[in-house]
Amino acid sequence: MIAPLMALLILVPLVEIYVIVQVGQVIGVWWTIVALVAETVLGAWLVRREGRRAWRTLVTELTEGRPPTRAATDGAVILLGGVLLLTPGFVTDFFGFLCVLPPTRPLVRRAVIALVRRRARAVTSSGPARGGPGAVHEVIEGHLVDPDDHDH
Repeated sequence: MIAPLMALLILVPLVEIYVIVQVGQVIGVWWTIVALVAETVLGAWLVRREGRRAWRTLVTELTEGRPPTRAATDGAVILLGGVLLLTPGFVTDFFGFLCVLPPTRPLVRRAVIALVRRRARAVTSSGPARGGPGAVHEVIEGHLVDPDDHDH
């Protein structure tokens, strides 16, 4: 788990720097900076708008007694998109917009659900987590002795 995360933490910034340099060579340094700032401002506005919409849906589902599966997943996808949009760079912004924009969010939601299901199956097939549901616990019978109790 640590190795893929470390690879991402090294690879993503390198890819972002490469893409920013390439864009800067095509459109110029100042236009590149303007584009990055504009993406950040637009992304923040979209995250705020779509986050509010997801929050209202979540509250509605909870007050109506329905399970909040879609609203909760949308909230998580929007949160992921917000983090990606706040990360400077064109590549992370692209994926952030995929998470936040209403037309593409269902695709990301389905991918997230499939990933979570696959991970859950991998965890359950490798055996119950220590102390988790289905874990086997050994019962040892005995009695408690109080060292301050002088009657025993």
